[in-house]
Amino acid sequence: MTFKNIIIATSLALSVAAAAFAEEAKQAPVTPGTPAAVTAPAAPGAPALAAPAVATPAKKADDGKLKANPKVTIPIFLMIIGATMAVVVWSAKQTKSASDFYTAGGGITGTQNGWAIAGDYMSAASFLGISGMISLYGYDGFMYSVGWLVAYITVLLIVAEPCRNAGKYTLGDILSFRTDPKPVRAIAAISTVSVSTFYLTAQMVGAGKLMQLLLGIDYKIAIVGVGILMVGYVVFGGMTATTWVQIIKAGLLMTGAALLSLMVMIKSNMNPMQFFNDIVTNEKIIDHVKLLPVFLKEMEAGKATAADAGQRFLEPGLFLTNPLDQISLGMALVLGTAGMPHILMRFFTVPTAQAARKSVIVAMFIIGSFYILTTLLGFGAAIHLSPQGIQKVDKGGNMAAMMLAKTLGGQFGGEFMGDLLLAFLCAVAFATILAVVSGLVLAASAAIAHDIYVNVIKDGHADQHEQVLAARITSFVVGVLGIVIGIAAEKQNVAHLVALAFAVASSGNLPVVVMSLFWRKFNTAGVIAGLVCGTIASIGLVMVSPNMTYPNKVADDAKKAYTKLEKDVAENKIKPEAMEKTIKLIEDKKAEETKNRGGKSMMGLDKPLFTLKNPGIVSIPIGFIAAILATLMFPSRKAEEMFDELYVRQNTGLGMAKAVDH
Repeated sequence: MTFKNIIIATSLALSVAAAAFAEEAKQAPVTPGTPAAVTAPAAPGAPALAAPAVATPAKKADDGKLKANPKVTIPIFLMIIGATMAVVVWSAKQTKSASDFYTAGGGITGTQNGWAIAGDYMSAASFLGISGMISLYGYDGFMYSVGWLVAYITVLLIVAEPCRNAGKYTLGDILSFRTDPKPVRAIAAISTVSVSTFYLTAQMVGAGKLMQLLLGIDYKIAIVGVGILMVGYVVFGGMTATTWVQIIKAGLLMTGAALLSLMVMIKSNMNPMQFFNDIVTNEKIIDHVKLLPVFLKEMEAGKATAADAGQRFLEPGLFLTNPLDQISLGMALVLGTAGMPHILMRFFTVPTAQAARKSVIVAMFIIGSFYILTTLLGFGAAIHLSPQGIQKVDKGGNMAAMMLAKTLGGQFGGEFMGDLLLAFLCAVAFATILAVVSGLVLAASAAIAHDIYVNVIKDGHADQHEQVLAARITSFVVGVLGIVIGIAAEKQNVAHLVALAFAVASSGNLPVVVMSLFWRKFNTAGVIAGLVCGTIASIGLVMVSPNMTYPNKVADDAKKAYTKLEKDVAENKIKPEAMEKTIKLIEDKKAEETKNRGGKSMMGLDKPLFTLKNPGIVSIPIGFIAAILATLMFPSRKAEEMFDELYVRQNTGLGMAKAVDH
């Protein structure tokens, strides 16, 4: 049996396994912050088209869960998996050299690469996480969208063209050009693997929880299935297959998001003013905001009243309560993208610097359009589902877009249309995860195979066959480790891992990339100091930040919420028809307090030592300062003398290999 037959047989076997397990839905453990923890019934539905935009209860599923219809979902999954596996079979024939494997021979056009970058960047965290955050916290969720979009201005102006011209396959190629290559490549590889692992773990857990929730597939089987497909894409197809999978996924994701956003706007009569008025006047949103800890503090301080709750949903500060937090988050997002290894790697796939710039512009247009759509989805979910209903299905709100698809699809075209739209978005989310993890695995395996094995262990003396074999073996190993880590992290709060990946990239990778390209005196000591200090500082600060779960804080917030509700009951502020729900909510909050009181964080802390959710405002300067000080303390004449050659290369592209047509 050939490799391509093995791939096809494996994908079909996975699909059959999915169908077999579809009838045995298991309730996922409740893990606050994880990508899809199932806890309770589906959310209330949307109002009729002509009625005022106040959420009304929808019919609950028999088992009280949001669940896709396997008869609709499985065929759509098969179609998408079949299409992507056909791409792998085709790509495997094109992949003969190390250049083919790592960079698709440099033959990807600017437009194709732009779509692939967008596909690489628009992860499940973007699609599910941001729309969910907006549905629960309003404006603050939107800030994530803005940060990720603006990030590509940094990429366009600073790193795209120079990296494409000066590098070859990896981050280590750029950093080692005028430094001592072995230690620099080793440290760069460790940094690349660290960032990729953090990001990969969040994506793998998201995939497992998503499949467990929507198809009833056992978590471990879902993780193994995703892992096998991911390894198949990378090991056999290399960068060519990964690129086309990302392009297909980006097109599907934009289609699904656009269709659902159109439905949201039709519900508001295509009138933006009515859309925002629907948010401000929605009773469910008002009730949700009134129980948020930050709004309770504002009411206690006399800075807000209950009448302000709806408007407050459209203002900053419900999630990112500290202005420094917003600045720090913005710094990490804007600067972190330019240091993400799997994004930097994409610039080596185009034939010219002009194509590199074009690919960034195309990606910015696609990503910008996508984040506008996620904003509509987030606010639309808050209006038509209610934040309370969204949190019943998933504490972090990550199922908001899926719930919205089922609800609005059902209202526009009946139950089958709701199932069809939900199934399509499930399949797209699955393809999204596959595309992103494939890019991450490729970046990590390239760092190990190209930087460590070929250039450190073999001292650059490895023929093309040996390089490709090493790349495929390391891709397989990285993929297997991804499966193991994904299974081990099932019950962990992995929400902070995405923030951690960007923090490490902005604090460790970006300073050394920028200074390697533009500072004549920069040398080996600067690279090592910047990478090590920036990485350690960012990881250390995140581990003692509010990103971690602090049980006593959870208990305190629950106590504040039920105390406020008890006061409202005592003062007869609760409507008779809402009394039963209010009493049930008070009981739930008391149980939540009892469950969490006295617990400690993963680091054994009662409360955060570092108060910001993102460490960028501290760790990024640490990375730059460490790199600058080490460079000045240990000057290198060789590094200065080689700067002119690097300067010519990064501005002209001299020395780059010629492209291969695809």
